[in-house]
Amino acid sequence: MTTSCRLCGGTELVSVLDLGASPPCEAFLPAEALDTAEATYPLHLRLCPDCLMLQIPALIQPDETFTDYAYYSSYSTSWVDHARRFVDAAVADLGLTKDSFVVEVASNDGYLLQHVVERGIRCLGIEPSVNVGAAAVANGVPTLTAFLDEELGAKVAAEHGKADLVVANNVWAHIPDILGFTRGLRAMVADTGRVSIEVHHALSLVTEAQFDTIYHEHFQYWTVLAAVEALGLGGLRLVDVELLPTHGGSIRLWAVPEDSTVEVSPRVASVVQTEREAGLDTVAGYMSLARATSRIRDDLVAYLIEARREGRRVVGYGAPGKGNTLLNYCGIRPDLVAYLADRNPYKHGRFTPGVRIPVVPPEHLTADAPDEVLVLPWNLRTEITAQLSETLKPGTKLIFPLPALDVVTVGDES
Repeated sequence: MTTSCRLCGGTELVSVLDLGASPPCEAFLPAEALDTAEATYPLHLRLCPDCLMLQIPALIQPDETFTDYAYYSSYSTSWVDHARRFVDAAVADLGLTKDSFVVEVASNDGYLLQHVVERGIRCLGIEPSVNVGAAAVANGVPTLTAFLDEELGAKVAAEHGKADLVVANNVWAHIPDILGFTRGLRAMVADTGRVSIEVHHALSLVTEAQFDTIYHEHFQYWTVLAAVEALGLGGLRLVDVELLPTHGGSIRLWAVPEDSTVEVSPRVASVVQTEREAGLDTVAGYMSLARATSRIRDDLVAYLIEARREGRRVVGYGAPGKGNTLLNYCGIRPDLVAYLADRNPYKHGRFTPGVRIPVVPPEHLTADAPDEVLVLPWNLRTEITAQLSETLKPGTKLIFPLPALDVVTVGDES
């Protein structure tokens, strides 16, 4: 194998989980494309034993995915609330004022910076997707359409000044040029400023077999152990880390310029120790993921086949990119899940890549009255359970596929 680690250059990458080949997760098909071929790419997760970074080959470049994107952050009310709480805390903890400057990379539709704008704090979003960036501008969030690298970071700093806070939520996994991107963050942040990075925690991926978080847009999967090295190579130093429940388990990394005198929080050592106790400082600690993934697939497919045999009508709720990894790996097609109901109008009338399940508005659930609903954004369990409890008939079953198959009745969960 000639694939090399994109962080340290190591060439002895170890296979952790091979999910076969599937189409890009956000490549939803219009009806007129149903009789055409789709490009598929391998989804093969590997580990670098030298720097301990989990990664897949960069077979699809960001400019092939993010220039016109199907994901709008604001369709998740819990995510918007999460962003608001972050802004409230950052303003208080960092002492941000109307004289401060905040930059967010991968700012999407302004879900976070809208809260900065409301406070009268100068800000700038950097968003590569033209369509979602336009939505941010329409909502009053200044947005630059671009991909971040070191050169762009320097240009933003020269034109707008250095930022007191640079935010990068759920984007550090999406960048194949890790060092160029991280150096871009460093170029924008003031010497006394902070960089905040949120990313799915590989600890959750491995220990809870969250294989659906593996897709072509996610090039790497972060532990704190690997993040320390990446930040250092980018001119930043990790000083704090928070464990978050978002996306099934995430980390918020707080970094400062490498010459800063800010002291390191004890939480960094604590999370690193948790990772070591889970075995993530060794290759062997990652080897359980493949077995657990197979078990989840077998349990879910067996359940859906039994439901079909018994004549129960099963549909799905949510059409997230991660759901397409699950659907394709498990081979779930419209004969097992008739359609997916999703709040994003961009996806309505389209079909999921690969298995080609139709996507409809959520109002369709009321008229259809299915027997069971497979919830693909299982990480939003509380939010979605509340939404569906107002939509579905009493007695409808909700199927949560991860971290282990769980079937509940509408009304039984609070």
